Amino acid sequence: MNTATHPSLSSKFIEIQGVEQTFRTAKGVFPALRDVNLTIAKGEFVALIGHSGCGKSTLLNLIAGLTSPTGGALLCANKEIKGPGPERAVVFQNHSLLPWLTCEDNIYLAVERVFGARETKAQLKLRTAAALALVGLTHAGQKRPGEISGGMKQRVGIARALSMEPQVLLMDEPFGALDALTRAKLQDELLDIVARTHSTVVMVTHDVDEAVLLSDKIVMLTNGPAATIGEVLQVDLPRPRSRVELAEDARYQQYRKAVIDFLYTRQGHVEKAA
Repeated sequence: MNTATHPSLSSKFIEIQGVEQTFRTAKGVFPALRDVNLTIAKGEFVALIGHSGCGKSTLLNLIAGLTSPTGGALLCANKEIKGPGPERAVVFQNHSLLPWLTCEDNIYLAVERVFGARETKAQLKLRTAAALALVGLTHAGQKRPGEISGGMKQRVGIARALSMEPQVLLMDEPFGALDALTRAKLQDELLDIVARTHSTVVMVTHDVDEAVLLSDKIVMLTNGPAATIGEVLQVDLPRPRSRVELAEDARYQQYRKAVIDFLYTRQGHVEKAA
């Protein structure tokens, strides 16, 4: 991998060591993940991809500290992940905004939670305004979620996450519910935001093109139950990235083919109609 555009990628930042996750269900114990080992460098953009039921969101929730593994360990900056923390912000597919608050107030709540004990209200307001500006939504600060589009809601959700100045941005199919044009626009905006903030990002996606466009590394999971990492693909494409230019790039097509081959040839499509 070319680390010239990512000077910090030599360090271990997130470490997933022999992680297993099982759930107790009415039908007995369900093994979701087994023997998951992965290292993520600071400033790296990692996509988790695989068929439905392969444990992508489960793994993301473990990194977020929303659940605890039944085996193995997870570390962030050499500290064991034992629960949620402001250094790890999560953006879900559902924006999860409070509908009775303005966009600005939704972000302010997060800022106040993280920085309220040591900063003045004026400083908190400045942080809130900066987060809105980062996603180009200064003009929508006084609107409520019901007054803006789905794409704008997701941008507010991303702004809220970034307002906490997290070391890690965790994203669970954040554009999955959007139309194709809005999705493409937000992907391009995310590329720009990550370039400016140098965030470490772990993103769950079903979209092969999204994974190749955004990522430095694509982690492909095997089919569940008892899913694990089947292959890790390094995406050696220079940044900044342009989707128009990459459409004609032979390396982009090779990476895309490698992911499709893993998902649909080596793993097969296991999703069934309910």
